[in-house]
Amino acid sequence: MSGAAEVFTAGALAPAVDQDEALERLATVVNTGGADAMDAFVMGRTGQYTRFADGRIHQPQDITELQVMVRAVVDGHAARAATSSLRGLERAAAEATRMARSLAATASAPGMAAVASVADYPEGNCPPGEMLRYASTAAFDEGARVRVVRKAIDAAAAVGGSAAGMIGRALSQLVVATSAGIARATTATEAMAGLTVAVDDSTSHFIDLGRSADRLHLGRAVSATVAQAVAGRGRAELTPGEYTAVLGPEATAELLEFLPGFGFSGELAAAGVGLWSASAGQRVASDLVDVADDALVDLGLPLGFDIEGVPKRRVPFLGAGVVGSPVTDLRTAAQLGGRSSGHAHIAREEVPETRAANIGMRTGPSTEADLIAGVERGVYLQRFWYTRLVDRTAGTITGVTRDACFEIVDGRLGRPLAGMRFTQSVLALLARVDGVADVARTVPVMNVWNGAITAPAIRANGFRLGAAPLKRERGTA
Repeated sequence: MSGAAEVFTAGALAPAVDQDEALERLATVVNTGGADAMDAFVMGRTGQYTRFADGRIHQPQDITELQVMVRAVVDGHAARAATSSLRGLERAAAEATRMARSLAATASAPGMAAVASVADYPEGNCPPGEMLRYASTAAFDEGARVRVVRKAIDAAAAVGGSAAGMIGRALSQLVVATSAGIARATTATEAMAGLTVAVDDSTSHFIDLGRSADRLHLGRAVSATVAQAVAGRGRAELTPGEYTAVLGPEATAELLEFLPGFGFSGELAAAGVGLWSASAGQRVASDLVDVADDALVDLGLPLGFDIEGVPKRRVPFLGAGVVGSPVTDLRTAAQLGGRSSGHAHIAREEVPETRAANIGMRTGPSTEADLIAGVERGVYLQRFWYTRLVDRTAGTITGVTRDACFEIVDGRLGRPLAGMRFTQSVLALLARVDGVADVARTVPVMNVWNGAITAPAIRANGFRLGAAPLKRERGTA
């Protein structure tokens, strides 16, 4: 329990696996597995969640997840096998080796697969324990969560509404060993809260997560979410058109989640597709837009290395609006002739691929209220849903506005708005950003282990809502 024992005690939230035992077992199997090279990892997560709706807690949950995966390399060809327990580790190693040998025997040429070595990837600037494990999250037990839930339910009921959502805490572990000398392990806490308040035809939403429960400021969040739901009653239809828009943190985060798909993933970069391949070093966004994947800062869900054991490093996507670099793993880094940035990932029922798991946008000097005050006529959009990629080259997505959305008139929030379909170039919008707020929130990334995006509210001109005529953006095909 090294690392975890610093803040968690038996009977609170125990690790999914004994970390020292896992590291020893992995190190043994990768060095005795019989392949040319091997790596293996354990991803563990123990979570406790309090789900609520209809004025009551309806689903308290304790969930323990464990994934063990071994990769064997024979003549440059790799195969993986997975199991859900350390008991199956040796069998998984044998199966991975068998499959890798079969691939090598039928291949016409050697492959390029390799494992990370301690010589090429020595210990990096891993976040210190105090950035990963927080006593406030250890103390965020069932009683503490129930008190927050009761406050949310009571506050919503007091205005004739209802509250629903989930509040929880978790302990995540990553243990990695390679046959080339890497043996690394880390443990990190996580606290999260999601809340929807409904009043009549109105809804408002809040979500945030991070390593520290104290930083969620849930008392303040509950009050603000209820107030927005009350203000949003009596939604009206807005005339389709282009508007100056203030996007809340959740809406901004939704846009940023698409950046890797515009060309900042290692796979797209290696294929010569997307923004980095076409426009590296060029300014494509406002100089107020500074976005990077950085798991080494106290923001979002920091973590020191990836499932290949490679230390993570900061990867700038848009530095003051200028196109930076893609995230890479060992395979895509080799294809690009560089070094891995520590972004190897494999999700459930998916093939291995690079993932930007801790995207963050730098905050600015203004409050969200300041951004709204600077708009003569426009819209405030709390968040989006049903978003989908439309055009990778132009960076265009489509989606629907959701929850607390308002018209802005003379610098003030006006009538609440019904949800509207939009089709918008994210890149074109980021080029028109003229204000960035000083407070950011973090949202999870679906099906990405330890995935998070941290973003502030932003203000930009020309957000196209409804069936407004599509104007061709400069620089798009």
